[in-house]
Amino acid sequence: MAPSAAVDLGRIAAVVFDTDGVITDTARVHAAAWKRVFDAFLRERARRSGERFQPFDTGEDYLCHVDGKSRIDGVEDFLRSRDITLDPDVVADLAARKDASFLAEIRAHGVAPFFSTVDLVRELRHRGVLTAAVSASRNCAQVLHAATVDHLFDVRVDGVDAARLALAGKPDPALFLAARRLGVTPEHTAVVEDSLPGVRAGRAGEFGLVIGVDRHDRREALRAAGADLIIGDLAELRLDGRRREPLAPHR
Repeated sequence: MAPSAAVDLGRIAAVVFDTDGVITDTARVHAAAWKRVFDAFLRERARRSGERFQPFDTGEDYLCHVDGKSRIDGVEDFLRSRDITLDPDVVADLAARKDASFLAEIRAHGVAPFFSTVDLVRELRHRGVLTAAVSASRNCAQVLHAATVDHLFDVRVDGVDAARLALAGKPDPALFLAARRLGVTPEHTAVVEDSLPGVRAGRAGEFGLVIGVDRHDRREALRAAGADLIIGDLAELRLDGRRREPLAPHR
């Protein structure tokens, strides 16, 4: 795939990557886990009430209501979309079931990274650019380890950090801003995201470059959310500057 978009490493000294859907091919695993949990809940609700069973859609429902969000936020936003009154016990139970379903899936089948992302991260590090992995999931460390890419990131910010530091979920930029542990200002940091809330978070955090990864034919939505560059895969990115040179002028 020929590069079609350039990143100027003369002004970008760090890159923060979303995890699910950017580093690892786990967005579809999350979507399948949500469907198992929500469909069981909705089917039982329909049986008891007599209302029509409308299953969870791994396309529209996943992308609009749960993608890029914490489990609790995802459950609440999806239930609101179906005009279902929020019961804290039900929300917590559905979130726990989804977590168990996701973990069982990755234990059984492992995690595949996007190899174009791995190649890009290695090249960035080779040029002295710092890298971070960010996720709203508490399972981020397990996912990165299962994909054998955890050693490629200087900093990880995940759902465990979010709970410990009371960080708001995306589209709030708090998760991305926590990657300032890299020692680079947002102005000189790029964010790479595939979800709309994540792109909005990158824009809200005033990062120097927000790259939207369009894996779901949402180019215009990513642009409207604030992406500066939109690519279909990270193999499309070309790196300009900092060839094999130590870097830190922006730190």
